Amino acid sequence: MRFLLDTEQRDFADALRALLTAADTPSVVRDWSRGEQASGRALWGRVAQAGVFGLAVPEEYGGVGRRPVELAVAFVELGRHVVPGPVAETVAAAVLLDDGEGLAKRFLPGIASGETMATVAFESHGYGFALDGDAADVRLAATPEGLRLSPGAGAVRQSLDPARRLAPLLPVGELISAEPPWAEALAWARLATAAQALGVGLALLDTTVAYVRQRTQFGVPVGSFQAVRHRLADVKIALEFARPMVFGAAVTMAPADVAAAKLSACEAAYAAARAALQLHGAIGYTAEYELSLWLTKARALRGAWGAPDECRRVVLGRR
Repeated sequence: MRFLLDTEQRDFADALRALLTAADTPSVVRDWSRGEQASGRALWGRVAQAGVFGLAVPEEYGGVGRRPVELAVAFVELGRHVVPGPVAETVAAAVLLDDGEGLAKRFLPGIASGETMATVAFESHGYGFALDGDAADVRLAATPEGLRLSPGAGAVRQSLDPARRLAPLLPVGELISAEPPWAEALAWARLATAAQALGVGLALLDTTVAYVRQRTQFGVPVGSFQAVRHRLADVKIALEFARPMVFGAAVTMAPADVAAAKLSACEAAYAAARAALQLHGAIGYTAEYELSLWLTKARALRGAWGAPDECRRVVLGRR
């Protein structure tokens, strides 16, 4: 099935792409990796003003209503530009806190406006690690008793992606909901992660194609070699296969569809990262080279909100 974006959706993607291109996101990512949050929070505010987080918030709380297709459109661009911060986690938090009553009034307007950065630690037995728990304003922990509001986070631990800073939540906090919508929040977070991964993969492919066209070996561009062309064609096919999976899942929001989309998009992005690393040669292994920001993001997203094996089990109906 071929999914085509309408004019409004394409204009939204173009506007967000222009905003993020002008923001010089690689430098923002470098700052965020060092724990310097000023530029990241400024970018977060601009992304929120563009309406990104409002796509997961009902209109009565300052959003535009739940619009998963537009959310996927936005998160492809966030991934393409490796925007740092707990973006998928904030979407999950918006779903968890939408009780139509006190919690929604208390938290959702801030999430929609960008004033509130939220993170979530999903852990079936106690408190786990929360992405950017040190930077978030609202820290939610999924525990056996229900949803708790943690007052703080422990020492930050670096992950494979330096921009993904992990911190354990403090094992205390207000129990704000005994039966929050876990499954629905998980589906929204997985969709956001899948769309991010698709954007990362597309950026890696574009960067690698441009590089092999200018890099020469034996007096000719590397991109003229048949083996290189075949490798990049495989990546292109995987990404083009993942794209309708992501937008199809946004239409249905069925758990199996969302899991399939995440699996497809993350595996395609991971394949794009491996091809990019190989075809860039030695420079691709240097952390100073900007390509590394996308390489590490692709690897980290692959395991976020459900590793490949877990998503396969959901698709097969085993969970």
